[in-house]
Amino acid sequence: MALKTFELRKQSQEKLGEQLHELRQELASLRVQKIAGGSGSKLSKIKTTRKDIARILTVINQSNRLAVREAYKNKKYLPLDLRQKKTRAIRRALTPYEKSRKTLKQVKKERYFPLRKYALKA
Repeated sequence: MALKTFELRKQSQEKLGEQLHELRQELASLRVQKIAGGSGSKLSKIKTTRKDIARILTVINQSNRLAVREAYKNKKYLPLDLRQKKTRAIRRALTPYEKSRKTLKQVKKERYFPLRKYALKA
């Protein structure tokens, strides 16, 4: 029977590690049986075992990443793999603050020569 991910999330890291070790040993023995000419039920169990291993590794990696994310919560820089994945162009684009900056000449020009507003008689 396949493992349920929501049940795996409740388990501790040590228990997940033990379960992972057991499943890997089981997978190795199933592969040996496959070479020796095992039955069809054993061959189909290889797939479920591989998927269970993947589920456990996914839960472990997600919890590790969550812990690292918490550790870097108020830091200035984030590790590259925790940063938002955007396109290269978006990452290099100016920030809103940089976009709003104006040169001294531009500021003076706007101050001394504001847009004129005209009212038309109807």
